[in-house]
Amino acid sequence: MERDNDSTFSGFILLGFSNRPQLETALFGVILVIYLLSILGNGTIIFLSVVDPHLQTPMYFFLSNLSFMDLCGTTCTIPQTLINFKGKDKTITYGGCVSQLLIALGLGGMECVLLTVMAYDRYAAVCRPLHYMVIMHPQLCLQLVITAWITGFGNSVVHTALTMTLPLCGRNKLDHFFCEVPAIMKLACTDISINKAEVFAVSVFFLVVPLSLILVSYGHITLAILKIKSVQGRQKAFGICGSHLLVVIIFFSALISMYLQSPSSYSQDMNKSISFFYTLVTPLLNPLIYTLRNKEVKDALRRIFKRS
Repeated sequence: MERDNDSTFSGFILLGFSNRPQLETALFGVILVIYLLSILGNGTIIFLSVVDPHLQTPMYFFLSNLSFMDLCGTTCTIPQTLINFKGKDKTITYGGCVSQLLIALGLGGMECVLLTVMAYDRYAAVCRPLHYMVIMHPQLCLQLVITAWITGFGNSVVHTALTMTLPLCGRNKLDHFFCEVPAIMKLACTDISINKAEVFAVSVFFLVVPLSLILVSYGHITLAILKIKSVQGRQKAFGICGSHLLVVIIFFSALISMYLQSPSSYSQDMNKSISFFYTLVTPLLNPLIYTLRNKEVKDALRRIFKRS
């Protein structure tokens, strides 16, 4: 980073909702509860996928990876947020900010790719059931997950480097509760047209393209499900696919609102609320949606409780 007017630059001040301390106090309890529930829910999904033979399928392999990513994503930002909300010290080191940005961007990009892969998995299961295990063989599943990791974090390295090398001219007060690209770009004391163009291009690649592929997949899936003669078969297919589609809608809606809308479209408090939603609430909703709407996961939980 260029430090033209601040050779002693050491970190950022995360303003959060510091102008409303009572709100921060209330949010501390809410965030802590949601964070712990998120750890419990996603941890349960990972545990069941590993120990229950009935769930050792491509779908649950991808789902357990999604849960692992959600655990990493929340743990990357939430503990620091809780510390800042509880105490008077609102600072985060430069290295801590880089780490937050690198991990959050990497996991966000990876999740976009993984949700697309999961849509393809559901397409293969519903539209090509007789060839499903041939198409989604273990080696391909592993390769797809590795591709998601490489794509997400490859973009993150470039994105983080471009953002964190912007000259800030001593400005270090981030009007946010964690380090995020739009908030850091607002501190820049130089022309950020290139950075804005890069954010838009990356957003199209990781949001618009995957979402389009997912919707095309679900168009084919819907047509295939409507051809199923068994009412029970249709309900099962809609239940499993509906869970994934609901997660997709929630996740992509939040990110598109954040990265593809004009910054002036929302107030800064609204931007914080959207960020709060996709960094904390979405990881909690994912395991709830998959467990409450999925008979296989419920059955796996019953088997675990019976053993104990």
